[in-house]
Amino acid sequence: MEPSLFADSVFSGADEAAEQRALVALSLVPGVGPGRIRALLARFGSAAAVLAASVRQLKEVPGLGPQTAAAIARFEAEAEVEAQFRCAEAQEAVLLASWDAHFPEWLRQIYDPPAFLWMRGDVLPVDDQALAIVGTRRPSAYGKQVAYDLAFALAKRGFTIVSGLAYGIDAAAHRGALAAGGRTLAILGAGVDRIYPSRHTRLAHDILAAGALLSEYPMGAAPDAVNFPRRNRIVSGLAMGTVVVEAFEKGGALITARLALEQNREVFAVPSNLNNEAGRGTNRLIRDGHAKLILGVEDILAELDLPESAPASEAPVAPQPPADLNAVEQQLYDALTAEPIHLDTLCERTGLDASSALVYLLSLEFKGLVRQLAGKQFFRV
Repeated sequence: MEPSLFADSVFSGADEAAEQRALVALSLVPGVGPGRIRALLARFGSAAAVLAASVRQLKEVPGLGPQTAAAIARFEAEAEVEAQFRCAEAQEAVLLASWDAHFPEWLRQIYDPPAFLWMRGDVLPVDDQALAIVGTRRPSAYGKQVAYDLAFALAKRGFTIVSGLAYGIDAAAHRGALAAGGRTLAILGAGVDRIYPSRHTRLAHDILAAGALLSEYPMGAAPDAVNFPRRNRIVSGLAMGTVVVEAFEKGGALITARLALEQNREVFAVPSNLNNEAGRGTNRLIRDGHAKLILGVEDILAELDLPESAPASEAPVAPQPPADLNAVEQQLYDALTAEPIHLDTLCERTGLDASSALVYLLSLEFKGLVRQLAGKQFFRV
C-alpha cells in the first residue's frame, strides 16, 4: 500500500504552521476529501501550492472536475481556518498531519488514509502495537464483560486498545484498557471538541490521561450519522487487527470488520449464543470465514505470531465509581453487577423500597454508571 506522500518530508517553524493552515483550508473546500487532497499534493507538492494554483493548473489534476477546481481557486477560508485553530487551542488539540513523524504508521498504510487528524492527548510509538475492539451499542451483559476482559488482558500485555467511544462494546473496551493501566485511543465521528455521546465525557477525560481522542472531522463538527461509517476505516486502520465482540447482522461493527479485511488486517470474532440477536453478526463472520474464532487472548497472540510469555494478566477489576456518590447511591452500586438484576432483588439486597431505589438508580444512570433493561432490570456499566 502506498505510504503517505509526506512521510519523509520535514517542515520547520513558520513553514510547518503555514502548511498546516493551508491543509486545513483545503479540507474545508466543498467536495475535497482525503483522496483528492492526496492527488493535489502529489501534483503540486504542498497544500500552500495547491491554494496558489490557477483554475487551469488545477483542472490538469486527474479526477478533478472544473467545478471543484474553481471552488479551490476562489476559496477564501482565512477566518474559518483561524477559528479552527483557536478552537483547537482552547481544547488543547493539535493537528497531526500525514507527514508528521508521530502520524501512526499503521494508518499510513491503508488505501484511504486521512490527510490529517485532530488530536487531543498523545499518540506514542508504543501505540503501533494496537488492536481495535468493536461491537454493538446494545450488547448483552455477557458481551460487555467479554469486551472489558479482553481489553484488560490485552492492555496488560502492552497492546493499545482502539475503539469509537460509543455505548456498549466500545465503552467497555476503553474502560477495560484503562482499568489495566494501559493505553487506549478513541476515534470520534465528530470534532474532538464534541464528545459523543455526552454521557461519555468522563470516560473521554480518562482516555486523555492514557491515550488520545482523534478525528479527521473539523473542530465543531456534529456527530452526523454519515460520519461514523467513514471514521471506522480509521478505527481498523490504526490497528494490527480488529476484534468484534458482539454485532447485529447489520451495523457499524461489521463495516469495521469489512474495512479491516480490505486493509489486509486480521479480524477476530467472539462466538455468541445462537439465541442472542446481538451476536448474529459475529457468528456469521465466523461461519463465512471472514473472522477467526477466538476464545481468549492467547488465540489472538497465536494468530498474530506474537509470544504468549507476556506479563500475566491480573484478574480484571470493575472500575471504581466516582467518589461523590451519596450513601444510597453507593449502596445500590455495590449491590449491582455486570449481570442484569431485577429491581425487586435490589430492594431485597439493600432494604430500600422500590420508589426510592428507582430515584437513586436514575441518578446513577445519569452519571453513566448504570443501565436499565426492559422489565426493570439494572446492571453496572
